[in-house]
Amino acid sequence: VPVIRKGYQKCCGLIGLYHVGRTLGRGHYAVVKLARHVNTGQLVAIKMIDKTKLDVMATSHLLQEVRCMRRVQHPNVVRLYEVIDTPTTLYLVMELAEGGDLYDYILRHETGVAEGTAKRHFAQIVRAVAYCHELHVVHRDLKPENVVFFPQQGAVKLTDFGFSNLFKPGTMLATSCGSLAYSAPEILLGEEYDAPAVDIWSLGVILYMLVCGVPPFQEANDSETLVMILDCRYSIPDHVSGHCRDLISRMLQKDPSVRASLQEIEAHCWLQGLDNVLLSPEAPPHWLSGALSSTSPLSRMVESGDLLAAKPQSLPAPHTFSWKTTFGLLQYLSFKTCYMVCQC
Repeated sequence: VPVIRKGYQKCCGLIGLYHVGRTLGRGHYAVVKLARHVNTGQLVAIKMIDKTKLDVMATSHLLQEVRCMRRVQHPNVVRLYEVIDTPTTLYLVMELAEGGDLYDYILRHETGVAEGTAKRHFAQIVRAVAYCHELHVVHRDLKPENVVFFPQQGAVKLTDFGFSNLFKPGTMLATSCGSLAYSAPEILLGEEYDAPAVDIWSLGVILYMLVCGVPPFQEANDSETLVMILDCRYSIPDHVSGHCRDLISRMLQKDPSVRASLQEIEAHCWLQGLDNVLLSPEAPPHWLSGALSSTSPLSRMVESGDLLAAKPQSLPAPHTFSWKTTFGLLQYLSFKTCYMVCQC
């Protein structure tokens, strides 16, 4: 269970506990730093959230993220070790994902990952999501950027529970959140939705990207992408096997009531035959070797780069809903209404 500490001034919660190093990533309200525990020497990632910049909605998301991460303890979910709270900053001390994220991994495979490897990655993601749903936690922001690699463990793990929430089976949720390219149609339409079903749609998008190398719904602008998602229009390249095609199509169903359940996904023939879902363990990446040690001062450390920095444009940059998306939705609904009137 994560430890919760209280501090009384900026950074005082870290003094004597962690040596803080370079930046691993940045967001609107937070920065993620590499750090080493003073006593054990264990390397961790510390998410430092500036509480003074949070509005009511952001604060709610933050509290929900902490609540859900404390609840979910699984081999394929990034662990939250402790929470350190000060008047101005909240520190989330988490397991360090030293292997980068699935988004960058897909960028390096233009036509998709070999299905045998994709199967092992996807099986671990499904296992993590299934565990979350058993605890009545819905992620609501499943995407390759939120799946990270642990090469030494041979594992991929789910992270970033900023849009997560608790749900009651059979009770609908109403909050629209997430990233456009990975969001289910019912969320984009602003409808109430079944919590597990929206995660399953996102799993379908992730599997498509793994084996195809590109998103299923990728257009020049948000409005066109939105229309493709709402119409569930996509095509699968010929090199993808029949069983994999079938699994993708069962998850990317516009009607959530006929979308595959997690039990059906886990039992699907494409995911069978795995004696061990873990990949072969790998050596630590070069940038991590000797990190924060006395023989490797910070000024001489090799930079792995900002995990959230600009990335090659073969895949769309991650983004959430915008006014352009809303305008595109209005256009879509207007078109559909006119079409229905003409049909009548």
